[in-house]
Amino acid sequence: MRVVLDSNVLLVAIGKRSRYRPIWNAFVEGKFEIGLCQEILHEYEEVIGEHGAPGAFEIIDNILSESPDVVFKHIYYKWKVITADPDDNKFFDIAVSCNADYLVTNDAHFNVVKNLEFPKVNVCNIETFLEIVMKMT
Repeated sequence: MRVVLDSNVLLVAIGKRSRYRPIWNAFVEGKFEIGLCQEILHEYEEVIGEHGAPGAFEIIDNILSESPDVVFKHIYYKWKVITADPDDNKFFDIAVSCNADYLVTNDAHFNVVKNLEFPKVNVCNIETFLEIVMKMT
């Protein structure tokens, strides 16, 4: 299974005491792949640097860099689907580019994606994805 994690999802999944930690653990254990691009990696750095523990991004970056379960793509086509927050388009674009099974986000801007017939991207929130992960273990 291949997923794209919005930065809001990754941020809460990496916390050691977070109820969403099983998502991060499942990734580390090789249960699913994460689709990434340079722009998303920069956003992860910004968000985790701002809201995470000191040095947290460096640890996450090392794990992502070394993991065989990261699908790193360059975005060659920009769909421009999310007009309410164009910065969110990178998550949609990489989901399309890497043929992700799920784009996991709690951001309401992605609701517009649910109504698209093409390209089809399955958007789910963190609660739904946690349920999927829990069934995998």
